[in-house]
Amino acid sequence: MSTIGKNIKSLRQEKGISQDKLSKLADISLNTVVKLELDQSPNPTLETIQKLAKAFDVSIDDLVKK
Repeated sequence: MSTIGKNIKSLRQEKGISQDKLSKLADISLNTVVKLELDQSPNPTLETIQKLAKAFDVSIDDLVKK
């Protein structure tokens, strides 16, 4: 699993939110969230990363770091 996929799943679980809720908070599709977590989409766009970071209230660095 890619670092970003692991971080997304970890942050989501820490915050106790579902994949569906995350997709709504970040204004991205549920399919995108699932694919990122399963490493089926290991290279998300910068826009997607920005939306996820905002939804988690973390920096982009925190989202993508190892």
